[in-house]
Amino acid sequence: MRFEWDSPKAKANVRAHGVSFAEAVTVLEDDFALSREDPDVADERRFVSLGLSDLGNLLVVVYTYRERDTIRLISAWKA
Repeated sequence: MRFEWDSPKAKANVRAHGVSFAEAVTVLEDDFALSREDPDVADERRFVSLGLSDLGNLLVVVYTYRERDTIRLISAWKA
């Protein structure tokens, strides 16, 4: 699986929430993470996952699939 994100958005996320997207992607590798589709977004399919990062932080991660093997991060914050 590949991960991508918008660099200015990633920097803004660190400033706003104190969470880097590099850390956030590790939540998607957490076997015990809880994930569901976000029903409140109409223009694209978005997903929300809650899980532990590799640094031991409980994070909420919002993302979408761009291609079959690419996940694009949208936002992440501490739960």
